[in-house]
Amino acid sequence: MLNQSLALDLMFQALADPSRRAMVDRLCRGPASVSELAKPLAMSLPAVVQHLQVLEDSGLVRTGKLGRVRTCHIEPRALRTAEQWVNERRTSWERHLDRLGDFLAEEAQTDGGKPGHSPPRKPGHRRKP
Repeated sequence: MLNQSLALDLMFQALADPSRRAMVDRLCRGPASVSELAKPLAMSLPAVVQHLQVLEDSGLVRTGKLGRVRTCHIEPRALRTAEQWVNERRTSWERHLDRLGDFLAEEAQTDGGKPGHSPPRKPGHRRKP
């Protein structure tokens, strides 16, 4: 669990930067060289390499060198890990909201659908104007 937490921390930190997200977006369409990734970005090649190192450290991207060209590839397993984490939280919140919706529907039926009806107040609780 701790390893997964560390991996997620690195992944979300890597994705926090818009330039790195742009690189990930580009790599989702297919492999690219470092110079191809650098082309649309307003930064030096060494800065692009530093950003790529962050993406590699997070596990989102892997690179390989063939001759003088370093080619970058997206790592789909890492993206699935982040997706799974987000989906688990989304599903949990949807269940909470569904239960809240059911509760409110029950309350509306119990109150006979009377507009303006509010639940009893707790002692010492004042209604806001």
